[in-house]
Amino acid sequence: MSRTSKIIGFSLAGVLALIVLLVILIITFDWNRARPWINQRVSDATGRHFAIQGDLIVKWRKPDAPQTSWARWIPWPQVSANDIVLGNPEWAPANSNMATVKQLNVTLNPWPLLQHKIVLPDLEAQDPYLQLLRKKDAVNNWTFKSDDGPSTWQFRPEKIVIRKGVVELDDAIQKAKARAEIDTLDPDKDKIYGIGWNVKGSFNKADINGEGKAGGVLSLQDESKPYPLEADVRVGKTRIAVKGTLTKPQELAALDLQLNLSGDSMAHLFPLTGVLLPETPPFSTSGHLIGKLNPVGKKNGSTWTYEKFKGQVGSSDIGGTLEYQSKEPRPLLTGEVVSNLLRFEDLGPLIGADSNASKEKRGAEERQPSDKVLPVKEFQTEAWGAIDADVKLTAHRVVKEKDLPVNNIQADLHLKDKVLSLTPLNFGIAGGNLASTMHLDGRNPKMKSDVKLSARRIKIQQLFPNLDAAQTSFGEINGDAALTATGNSVAAMLGSSNGELKMLINHGAISKLLLEEMGLNIGNVVVSKLFGDKQVKLNCMAGDFTVSNGLAQARTFTLDTEDAIINISGNLNLAQEQLDLVINPRSKGLRIISLRSPLYVTGPFKDPKVGVDKGVLALKAGGAVVLGVLAPVAAILPLINISGEQQTDCANLLQEVQKQPVAPPPGKTRPQAARR
Repeated sequence: MSRTSKIIGFSLAGVLALIVLLVILIITFDWNRARPWINQRVSDATGRHFAIQGDLIVKWRKPDAPQTSWARWIPWPQVSANDIVLGNPEWAPANSNMATVKQLNVTLNPWPLLQHKIVLPDLEAQDPYLQLLRKKDAVNNWTFKSDDGPSTWQFRPEKIVIRKGVVELDDAIQKAKARAEIDTLDPDKDKIYGIGWNVKGSFNKADINGEGKAGGVLSLQDESKPYPLEADVRVGKTRIAVKGTLTKPQELAALDLQLNLSGDSMAHLFPLTGVLLPETPPFSTSGHLIGKLNPVGKKNGSTWTYEKFKGQVGSSDIGGTLEYQSKEPRPLLTGEVVSNLLRFEDLGPLIGADSNASKEKRGAEERQPSDKVLPVKEFQTEAWGAIDADVKLTAHRVVKEKDLPVNNIQADLHLKDKVLSLTPLNFGIAGGNLASTMHLDGRNPKMKSDVKLSARRIKIQQLFPNLDAAQTSFGEINGDAALTATGNSVAAMLGSSNGELKMLINHGAISKLLLEEMGLNIGNVVVSKLFGDKQVKLNCMAGDFTVSNGLAQARTFTLDTEDAIINISGNLNLAQEQLDLVINPRSKGLRIISLRSPLYVTGPFKDPKVGVDKGVLALKAGGAVVLGVLAPVAAILPLINISGEQQTDCANLLQEVQKQPVAPPPGKTRPQAARR
């Protein structure tokens, strides 16, 4: 053998011996000696105290999967670390840790390290604990010390097993405290799901209780297979149940779920979902939820569609499709909601009236009878700026305890930058229709409102079906209103309103008994004093009111009957809910000799008083009281002869002047000079 060959042979033998010695050293090395170095490096990288307090053991095993060429001869290290702790930031409670693990077992594939990839074929955590904290100033414990830039390393676990894991959340911003327990499921018993969890705690002082299952963590890597999800969570009395799949779970690309919702009010969903919904009676819905999740940072984010849902709100049925788009400057809610049978009492919270649930929650003192008639429940406008909306609402039939002749409600709801518009809000009622537009501006502490309303051809007989149609014919109601106001409840808005009201009733009849059937108690008292119990033919009733700062004053309020013309003057104080009216009858002949004195209607809306001025009656004894001529009612002419039919007797009293009601901007009153 030549000298050169010997040198090469000895060199190879030396290298091989070094490799063998290195392998023996690695295998027999006490890795506990490396703990201080590892602890310090991780502490420096995270800015937190980190320590492996128990044994650090490294074993070697054959690769799980067949390897190519010579790589199959290289064993994989299996690391076992015991009693691991990661501390909290300095502001957290003393001696608390963000994370602890009783035992962590990790298998490492060494060859991807050459490509800056950390591939873990197996990762098993025994009794892991994670605490998430966030203070009111938004400082949290899951944000670590920043480095110079994103890491060039990729981390890919291929199988994760969690044994008796616990996650605790204490969020001062969301007012949430919760504890979740997580465990890996037995694959022999559950073929679909890989992990199960349950949660308990509180959210906004409401109890949280729920459970669920999800696919195994390993299936997160497989983009070709949908990731299964199932959850049933209760927050207070609100229940959210989902079952479905997540597509491309690493990218959160899309969700396809069956979603069931129920609770005391849809408004309670806002803190949970970020979707602004109105106050409602108890509800339940079931439908198909499809979510398309765009990557974070894009101008337009995720899109959620609650498709073909059905359910109940109170005693009313609802259904439809809603779409929620996460976009700038505010999310957008669009879609259509349809009700085939809508109960009137379920509309109460939408118009500011108390719901049955809210009445039950009030104390004994608040349940005492109130002297107020107008709804005082305030609209909650604070959250209006959280979302924009463009939703069409349809109700084919509306019912109440005594059947209400309302149908085909059509409302186009628009919410943009805290301005809520209903353009239009139309519905059929008693054979006629009511068309309106409404704008509510919630950008100021006191909401500004602008309402225009037009009622046409409303049949009194259909409005009050219990009236005896065999006794007489009943007329129609027509009216117009234009009002602006400021205030956060129906009562506050009417109490500060400005504008005009006009109405007309054509033909019909009035009597004490008929008004009692209608529930118009004040009316039947007045009629009984004027006409006794007899039925009187009504040619028309015309009213024209101007409203200033909640004070509705009668420019014209006239009843034309077969026996008399009755002029009503005075005002209605909507702010104080007080009546102050004077009723002046003028007999058309000697048929009604009792019409000798004006009547005075005063007092609160809920319990008004009707009386006769006995002094005036004595002065005018033996003759009729005439306190003026019929006031001009030309402004009500647009309400007459709407369909081109022959004008009534009352219409002949009007001049041919057509003026629609007008209102000043919200918060403004009409100048005195401009009043007619």
